[in-house]
Amino acid sequence: MEGIVVRRVIPSDNSCLFNAVGFVMDHDKHKASELRQVIAATVASDPTKYSEAFLGKSNEDYCTWILDSEKWGGAIELSILADYYGREIAAYDIQTTRCDLYGQERKYSERVMLIYDGLHYDALAMSPFEGAPEEFDQTIFAVQDGTIGPVEGLALNFTKEQQRKRRFTDTANFTLRCGVCQIGVIGQKEAVEHAQATGHVNFQEYR
Repeated sequence: MEGIVVRRVIPSDNSCLFNAVGFVMDHDKHKASELRQVIAATVASDPTKYSEAFLGKSNEDYCTWILDSEKWGGAIELSILADYYGREIAAYDIQTTRCDLYGQERKYSERVMLIYDGLHYDALAMSPFEGAPEEFDQTIFAVQDGTIGPVEGLALNFTKEQQRKRRFTDTANFTLRCGVCQIGVIGQKEAVEHAQATGHVNFQEYR
């Protein structure tokens, strides 16, 4: 397909990873609830693989946790969803321009692409031209010899361009203000410590 790589924005509602996957796999931005259930069922079905050491919490606690629409997804969830759909998921990190590829070892024949800004996942697609409607997007790409061809280079260049524009959040050094008590914290670590100490979880970024 001729065209350009575009970033399809997914709402920031704590379920962006799941809805971004829903969009690139099914052109559906409202799959979060369904995909959370898929993940919980997968994890519950294999407590040996998905142990406390692997999950960072007990299998049962994790399943309850991931079904909570307020909780974010990450690498574990992307790995499970790659297997569920039988496609590789490439996640491009804007800050580092690194591409993490999930499902690669399974030798799947197709790949989809996401982009991550440190806090949020959006979908990547090939669009025939700037401003084309989303229904014309191509989001699934054939893998041959471990690559999706020219699209891979276009996606990496797009990610580098987003980095140049600083379209990412540096989670180690960003400044946040607690929405409850207005105290300022720096970085994810301090935010987590403040949340654990106070129970406050409503933070806003400020510069």
